[in-house]
Amino acid sequence: MLLRLLIADDHPIVRDGLRSALGGEPDMEVVGEASDGAQAVRLAAELRPNVVLMDLRMPGMDGVSAIRELSGTGPRVLVLTTFDTDVLPAMEAGASGYLLKDAPPEELARAVRATHAGETVLAPSAAGRLANDLRRPTRGKLSKRELEVLRLVAGGATNKGAAAALFISEASVKTHLLHVYAKLDVRDRASAVAEAYRRGILND
Repeated sequence: MLLRLLIADDHPIVRDGLRSALGGEPDMEVVGEASDGAQAVRLAAELRPNVVLMDLRMPGMDGVSAIRELSGTGPRVLVLTTFDTDVLPAMEAGASGYLLKDAPPEELARAVRATHAGETVLAPSAAGRLANDLRRPTRGKLSKRELEVLRLVAGGATNKGAAAALFISEASVKTHLLHVYAKLDVRDRASAVAEAYRRGILND
């Protein structure tokens, strides 16, 4: 079954380029295009995409507001934007990843597949920005809930599985993991688990 993709960007030339780049992938199908956040929310309900590729700075309803509307409704949202200044608001709204528009087509295609698989994808500069935004005096010390989430992830749980085990939302699991990444200075769940074992956090 093809991965169903919805593109949301207010620039037609960008949408055309993304459709050409991703529509040519053998396992992907671009099912629709939106020029603003409100249209993206409407089309997502109608077309049932697996992944929404979302710009943030659009007229009317912006990308962060649209992500908030889409959170928990089915599709995963991968942000594709020009700036790395809105990483934290986008991720806290429910985005699954954050890439910049200078990403090569093959990297973008990999990111779409990873997003569909439930992984969190961050461009290097976005990861750095997120770490700075989340940095606290207690950086490196995980909260009780963050440790619970990390233990479940280390045991092989998906975000959905961890959410069910802890009776919290999948978006909450994602936020806890982002805090873990920032505190451990890593970019993904595998690195977080490895670093936690290295520090002895998961050894007791």
